[in-house]
Amino acid sequence: MIGAAMALLPSAGFAENAPVPQAPAASVNLTPKRITFDRPGKSATVSVSTGSGSGAFDVEMIDRVMLPDGQIIPLADAAGKPEAERLKSAKSLLVVTPRRIRVAPGAGQTIRLRAAASPDLAPGEYRSHLTVTGIPPADTGLTAEQAANQKEGQLSFRINSVLAISIPVILRVGPIDVRAAIEKPVLSFENISPNGQAAPVRTAILKFELVRQGANSLFGDLEVRGSKKGGEPIGAVRGIGVYPEIDRRMVTVTLTRLPTPGEQLEIQFTDDDSKPGTVLSKASLTAP
Repeated sequence: MIGAAMALLPSAGFAENAPVPQAPAASVNLTPKRITFDRPGKSATVSVSTGSGSGAFDVEMIDRVMLPDGQIIPLADAAGKPEAERLKSAKSLLVVTPRRIRVAPGAGQTIRLRAAASPDLAPGEYRSHLTVTGIPPADTGLTAEQAANQKEGQLSFRINSVLAISIPVILRVGPIDVRAAIEKPVLSFENISPNGQAAPVRTAILKFELVRQGANSLFGDLEVRGSKKGGEPIGAVRGIGVYPEIDRRMVTVTLTRLPTPGEQLEIQFTDDDSKPGTVLSKASLTAP
């Protein structure tokens, strides 16, 4: 998926008795999950909420690239990869305010973005990722009880989890060209535990390539239907896409039931970007 991405980043500080459990980081929600500007000069807002928690957050634009397996990594970690060379960064083209926010419980904050007007900007699709990162609370030091229990010469650490979440911000210049194809579908079977604890059961796995044929990125929903039992959906992936730095990506869908031998399976990719609801590609295969 290429909507909001979340990560817990470790930060360390001195404390007594490692590890010392810390209160979990507040959950953070960004709305919407994706921003697309169809031309320079437009603006948008992003709402930040933390539910019942609170916290302070840094706001920045970070360039990230997509790899053929669908993984999205920071540009700094993609040095030497061809995908990094193909990225058209929007970082210098976006104005973002404020750069630091504090969110109270049950409240929210608004981040404002504007795509700067640039008459000399070449046609194409530019992208960066709005990233909101939690600021760890200040360490108040040892409590009286911790100080009393500390052994002479003991050195230990406290590990704090830092929450970070990001969404893509896309700027398109010139005509929009969104086309897709589904290629090389293969159905296989594996023994997989439903929850990681129960005994493994035979499970159908559908793999294929989602191909970007136009100049712009893809973003939409994949659905797999079987010809039996009324053609009901037996697999789906929501909010999946292909960025311009790759031409295709591998997709894996775990089906909800085993197809019967000879059953016809249909894979459909529906746009949820420039023309929501438009079917961009279909493919089919016969279950062995």
